[in-house]
Amino acid sequence: MLSINKQIVTDANNRPVAVQVSYSDWLEIERLLRQRQNGSATPDVARLAGSLKLPQDPLEYQDRTRGEWH
Repeated sequence: MLSINKQIVTDANNRPVAVQVSYSDWLEIERLLRQRQNGSATPDVARLAGSLKLPQDPLEYQDRTRGEWH
């Protein structure tokens, strides 16, 4: 997670109206947003397919645990 130093600007009634960030932080935010728009920030979840090994079938587990509620 990106750590951003920011200052909150308030009006005369002490309500937040703006946020100030350093220019270098702003450039990093824009870069990350551009990556997300281009899809390059989206993780490839297909590589994780089949990596989770469960001790029993999820539907059997669900049926069993729901039966325990009664």
